[in-house]
Amino acid sequence: MDLDVVGLSRLQFALTALYHFLFVPLTLGLSMLVAIMETVYVMTNRPIWRQMTKFWGVLFGINFAIGVSTGLVMEFQFGMNWSYYSHYVGDVFGAPLALEGLMAFFLEATFVGLFFFGWDRLSKRAHLVVTWLTAIGTNFSALWILIANGWMQNPVGAALNPQTMRMEVTDFYAVLTNPVAQAKFVHTVSAGYVIAAFFVLGISAWFLLKERHAELAKRSMTVAASFGLAASLSVVVLGDESGYLSTEHQKMKLAAIEAMWHTEPAPAAFTAFGFPDQAARETHYSIHIPWVMGLIGTRSLDGQIPGIHDLVQLAEARIRQGIVAYDALEQIRALGGKGPVPAELQATFEAHGQQLGYALLLKRYIDDPRQATDAQIALAAGDTVPQVAPLFWSFRVMVGLGIYFIAFTAVFFVLSARRQLDTYPWLLKLAVWSLPLPWIAAEAGWIVAELGRQPWAIEGVLPTAVAVSNLGIGTVLGTLLGFVVLYTILIIVEMKLMLKAIRKGPESDDAPDMPLAGEVRVAAPRNASLQPS
Repeated sequence: MDLDVVGLSRLQFALTALYHFLFVPLTLGLSMLVAIMETVYVMTNRPIWRQMTKFWGVLFGINFAIGVSTGLVMEFQFGMNWSYYSHYVGDVFGAPLALEGLMAFFLEATFVGLFFFGWDRLSKRAHLVVTWLTAIGTNFSALWILIANGWMQNPVGAALNPQTMRMEVTDFYAVLTNPVAQAKFVHTVSAGYVIAAFFVLGISAWFLLKERHAELAKRSMTVAASFGLAASLSVVVLGDESGYLSTEHQKMKLAAIEAMWHTEPAPAAFTAFGFPDQAARETHYSIHIPWVMGLIGTRSLDGQIPGIHDLVQLAEARIRQGIVAYDALEQIRALGGKGPVPAELQATFEAHGQQLGYALLLKRYIDDPRQATDAQIALAAGDTVPQVAPLFWSFRVMVGLGIYFIAFTAVFFVLSARRQLDTYPWLLKLAVWSLPLPWIAAEAGWIVAELGRQPWAIEGVLPTAVAVSNLGIGTVLGTLLGFVVLYTILIIVEMKLMLKAIRKGPESDDAPDMPLAGEVRVAAPRNASLQPS
């Protein structure tokens, strides 16, 4: 990555996104786990489950507050560092973000307050509804954000208006039902559930190792193990769907993930190991598993996955078509809206307009793409290849950890069914040490998703190099360093608050419960939290 305005703006957005993504998945998963625990409490009326709900709810609240503060900066960056992006696609991209704020964030924020302050003011069932609405609002936030992000990966339901030079929505339903967005949503949410499950497993294992709050820890581990096993399995299945969709919509990303330099006979092999060399366009010491990539990418034995070399040649052809569209666009804009656009000129733009974004890749080398030389076109075509080695290894780290998560949660699921969670101390220690691994997998997945679509801000529509604001390097570098310092402080604050709450443990909950409608109040013994469920 070049450290010019484009490179620094990309680095700033990447760092703030990676920081923010430390909090979001845990918020998604903990909200659901807390809702499940409170549901059990309402069904059984056992105080231990209320105590569990409140304890894990405190950790959810800390993470939620820090996550909101880091997330606000993300949207402001579109105006600060990516102003042309905001101008070009704001009509489309802004709608999901606005809905996220109106339908999800306000719902989420409102019911978070009721969750914490409504224990002694609401009935059990009313508070349970509040908890589930909090979880639903949290997941709705992810839905709208990922609809926006999915559109960046697969821009459907929109078209360019030549007069305004803005993308405009033509089919909002297509934007909402974008298959890439839907696949990203369920995959990302499932990953968040895995993170929360390992978070609860790890902290509960620490309690058991310290011989503290054993009943709370065992019940929490039972819920987390079953929840985590289901989530881990779904992550793998839904990740396969994302790979299949990449074959249709992001062929270069898939080829780069696999370091597939040349098109192979169908079905393509999967490269389990190797060292990609982008300069030489080959992978050293590669180990292949026959057929696997073809089955993942095409779900067939005869479907072919194009290699990087062939895709670069295709990009060069698209750039040449895009130049035709760029020329027609400039002629249309020269008319200034005075009179109708000649039918032949309109037909030329419509025939080649889908490739206009490829012509804009030339803006990195020349102001007017129509004046580009063959050498510049070849350079622009080569720019469509993302950084292969980071994608190759990030994907394999993510997949390898995903397999580990399935095995790990399956073991604890069996132990919980046999009531042997505290039988093997070494497994409890492994649970504690495994706590950060889902975050590593999630960040690796984010790298695969976002680095894989470079050089595009909007796949095939708007190159990243064109989307930036007209800022000086010093300005971007200053804000980059400021965000790094600020976000590092926030992470330290989060860690200290989390550790303080964990060391303190659950509070004794002697407050009287609000009765269910029509129930008869029976006083529970003071040591009810120590009785088995």
